Amino acid sequence: MIRLDGTMLSTDEAQPLYYRVYRLIADEIASGALKPGDRLPAERAIGERLGVSRVTVRRALGALAGDGIIKSSTGRGSFVASLGPVGEPPNALLSFSELGAARGLVASSRVLRTETRPATIDEADAFRIAPGAQIFELERLRLLDDVPVAINLNRVPIALAPEIATIDFSGATSLYAVLQSNGVVPTRADFSIQAVAADERQAPLLETDASAPVLFADHKTFDQRGMLVEFGHTVYRGDRYRFRAALLRPAVSAGEESSRAGTPAEPS
Repeated sequence: MIRLDGTMLSTDEAQPLYYRVYRLIADEIASGALKPGDRLPAERAIGERLGVSRVTVRRALGALAGDGIIKSSTGRGSFVASLGPVGEPPNALLSFSELGAARGLVASSRVLRTETRPATIDEADAFRIAPGAQIFELERLRLLDDVPVAINLNRVPIALAPEIATIDFSGATSLYAVLQSNGVVPTRADFSIQAVAADERQAPLLETDASAPVLFADHKTFDQRGMLVEFGHTVYRGDRYRFRAALLRPAVSAGEESSRAGTPAEPS
């Protein structure tokens, strides 16, 4: 059952109100509170729970439908969409297991490689650890309902989770959960994504053709203190992952906006 509550709406006034409603519903889906096929409450009911107008709710639902998160049918209402290309709600940091749960899918992994080794000078500098301190490197094939979606490589300082090298990461074991059990809470991630062609190793693992398009994402994960705790990269099969982000224009004064448009500003 959806747990919409007006007190849960973001208070970030830089975000349009409809987008805050969008994010709240998308987060309910990502958390697993709403599963594929679940029906959303009517527009009026959502508006009353959140204290917003039906026009705002309708715009949020339209954006969710446009992103493939829900499907709307005249006379029947709106429903959480079944599996298409999977992806996090805009600006949400989820583990792969959480991503699967949000779509009602079973996440699993096949470990391709693990290694415990000394950190390079660059890695030590990035993690703020001593050169030569131990790093755990983990490469996995990530699957949803046994369908290959991504190849994931993570590097983590052993000191953050001393038991990490002994853990079986096949199945649904979450790296984020292991870090959190050691008091390290993944809070923010920086991503850099580009489209590339699958190479001869990646293609058979992802069950696609050699040179088929894939998304290559470099990532850095930071904890609640703002410290780098993990970095690596992920190769997503191009037709099975969708990356979404919310882009906001920087705040400018009326004078600056008019100047950019080439028109004089109104006197204050």
